[in-house]
This record gives sequence, structure tokens and C-alpha cells, in this order.
Amino acid sequence: MSYKDLREFISFLDSKNQVQYIDAPVSRDLEISEITDRAVKSGGPVLYFRNVEGFTIPVVTNLFGTHQRMAWALGVENTDDLTQKVRDILGIVKTAPESMLDKLKALKDMANLARTQPKRISSAPCQEIVKIGQDADLNYLPHLTCWPMDGGRYITLPLVISKEPSSGKRNVGIYRMQIYDSHTAGMHWQSHKVGASHYRSGEQQKLPKMEVAIALGSDPVTIWTGALPLPPDMDEIAVSGVLRNSSVEMIKCKTVDLEVPAHSEAVLEGYVIPGELKEEGPFGDHTGYYSLEDDYPVFHLTALTHRRQPIYPATVVGRPPSEDFFMGKAVERLMLPALQLTLPEVVDINMPAEGVFHNLVIVSMKKEYPGHTRKVMNAIWGLGLMMLAKGIIIVDDTVNVQDLSEVAWRVTSNINPDTDLVITEGPVDDLDHASPTPKYGSKLGIDATKKTALDGRERIWPPDIIMSEEIKLLVTSRWSEYGF
Repeated sequence: MSYKDLREFISFLDSKNQVQYIDAPVSRDLEISEITDRAVKSGGPVLYFRNVEGFTIPVVTNLFGTHQRMAWALGVENTDDLTQKVRDILGIVKTAPESMLDKLKALKDMANLARTQPKRISSAPCQEIVKIGQDADLNYLPHLTCWPMDGGRYITLPLVISKEPSSGKRNVGIYRMQIYDSHTAGMHWQSHKVGASHYRSGEQQKLPKMEVAIALGSDPVTIWTGALPLPPDMDEIAVSGVLRNSSVEMIKCKTVDLEVPAHSEAVLEGYVIPGELKEEGPFGDHTGYYSLEDDYPVFHLTALTHRRQPIYPATVVGRPPSEDFFMGKAVERLMLPALQLTLPEVVDINMPAEGVFHNLVIVSMKKEYPGHTRKVMNAIWGLGLMMLAKGIIIVDDTVNVQDLSEVAWRVTSNINPDTDLVITEGPVDDLDHASPTPKYGSKLGIDATKKTALDGRERIWPPDIIMSEEIKLLVTSRWSEYGF
């Protein structure tokens, strides 16, 4: 199932008793954040605040705050179904059809993919109300203050759209924005993200300005796709269409040469000036710590367009697990089959909440030759934004990486620290506060696989303790006789 817009998704969740409508007056400063944080950490519902003090616009939070809601957002019942869906899509281009029947099926599959590409339309709900120039005001929308030490109010769930200046290729990413005043905001383009690359290109070309558009409240798949760590040349809107099995309708902006999802709740149009920076932060981040003040580009508002009665979507991040963990888990499931194209020895991966997505990657793999685990570690560190992974744990293919208790047992039992730890250096996330140098630090690889002659080991490795199948079946068949 795909949803035309955010409203359809909310209606669907309402039919599943997953929406809590809150009519009591609430403040956008800290109060909504505290309510949301409690709801996320207790597995609570979507929160629809209908009475935000000072505003007639409702705020909705915790849209993706459970594995089930995240799966429903992507049109599946379980996020593992997403893995199979991606495998099916990759299979279209990976395996050459042999029989006539296979060829016809491949043609049909390719035609279906073609029908999911972005579609431009001439009028859209997101432009029912248009405010240009001084009539536009960032303070019209109920942006949140999430944590006590935050530097101001923030847009926390924006789809920031920009173009690479030379190629014109589009990037869509979720980058937070700090509100400075009615017409300017901080643009938190982190160093390793594609938006930052576009900005650096603008600086190198000495452009007077770079156009940017921000979509708020698109359909759930398109919102989530903005969080995907896609290659720079891959269009997030096109990927969203493939996952939705239907085109994302797009509309040209009023004051900038960019397109935005037509069924968004609101759109901010404007530009950044390459070379213009302003202090942004602090911000209570998804690491569970504040990201401190730093200089970032400044967004200048030229237009605000929105539906007649818009809904304002927001997310609240902080000490994990927060809503972004559930979004990230779905990203992990989508990444797995793509990772296996390059590293077929990989069986599964887990990026647990405690690792705030990029600090810990647990990998199970089938080890076949000396140095194989090192090869996989280094390959992962060389794949796109996986370069930011601070810790990689490798376990055997029989280990369930989703079971952190088993992983901890295998690591503590199987490692010889002198030979099984790999320390290297490289890029680290802008938000990493542990490295002595910003954006550059050390990384740890842990080989927690069992060691054999393949690894040059002469000592015998003990077998796991496992009951025989015969006795297990016997006990199962007699279980009620034991009084259980």
C-alpha cells in the first residue's frame, strides 16, 4: 500500500488505533518534546497536538516511532519484507533472463519501474496558499524547542532539496534547521552529506547564491527516503517512487528553479549564499548528547507555500532509542541486499540503537580464507557513509546479530585482544565528540569469529554446547508430563 500524502498515512494509522489526539493546550517549547520522548520510549502512539499555544496549525510527532508503524509507512507488514523487495528489484538488473517467459517478465518489471519515476504536475495542494517575499515568515509555523540547552527553535523533519551546481543532479536529505528570525535559518549540512558537497561546489564556482527548497510533511515513504545514505548520483525521489510502486508527483516552486513533492503540507523556498556562515546550535542530538555550536550555511526565505490547513510534522531525537532509531532500522534492512551485492559473504547486519546508527555495526559472515574478516571490515569502511562507522564487530554466519546478548557472549568469549582487534583511522561523523580532532578519528574492528587453522591457529577451538536433536524432541513430546 502507498499513501498519497501524510494525511492518508495518519488516517490509516488512526484506523489501527495508533493516533493519540491531544486537545489540551501545549507549548512548542520543551513540552511537546517531553511528551514525545516519553511516548517513543514506551512504544506509544502517534501524537497529534491540536492545540499548540499561539498557533492554529497542529503538530504531529512520533509518526515512525515503532517497527510496525515504520513498516506500515513503507507499505509492508514487516521491515524485513523491505529486504526481499529490494532483492527482487536488484534481481531485475543482476540476472539476465534466459527463457522467453523470463524475458517477458523482465520487460514487465522494467516497465513497472519506469512508471514509478517522478511526475511533474501543474497545480498542487502544497501551493494552495502562496506567500512571497516579506509576506513569507518562518515564524508562521510551530517549530519546536526540543531540549533545555538548544540554541533556539528547530525544523527537525525537513526534506531539504538542492541541486549540484554543475550536473543539476538533485539531492533530498533530512538536515535540521535552526530558526534565526522570520527570514533566515541555519542549514545543518554535515561535512560528509551530499548537501554539503553541493554547497562546497557552489563555493568553488563562486556562485552568488544556491537555490534550496524545504518540503514539510510529504508522504511517509518520501520523508523516510530523505534519510537514506544513497550514492550522490541516485535521486531520492525516484527511489521513493520505486518503493511506493507509484510516481511521486512533483510541482515547480514559485521563486526557485526546484521541484518539491506536490502533496507536502508546506514548502519553504529560498537560497544559501556560498561562503556565508553563521553559528548554529547547540542542539540535543540523536547521539544523546548536545551537538555544540559550529558555523553552518544560512538559508534565506523567499517564499512560503502551504495547504489551506497544514499539519506540521516534527521529530524529537535524544538519548536512544528515539524515533530516528526505527527509521534507521528500516534503512538497515534496505541496505542489506545492496551490501551483499558487493560482499556476498555477509549474512546479516545489525546497527543497534545504542550505537546511534553509525557508531556500531555488527556483521555476521561466512569466513572462507585467511584475512577474510579484515577484508570485510575494510570494505565496509570504504562504502559511502559507512566510512563513519566507529566500531565494526564481525561474528560467524551462525550467530544471530539481532540478539545483542548472543553477540556480547560471542565477543567476550571469542576475542584475543592482542590479535583480534583492528585499530585504524579515518573520517568520523561531525557529531562525534570523542575524537580529539573534529571529523577525523580512530575506529575499532573486532574479529569475534571462531579461530581455526584458517587463521593460523594450532590450538583446538571448543565446540558450542548444544543438546542432541533426539533428546530435544523427546523432551518436547513429554513436556506436559513434567507438570509444565
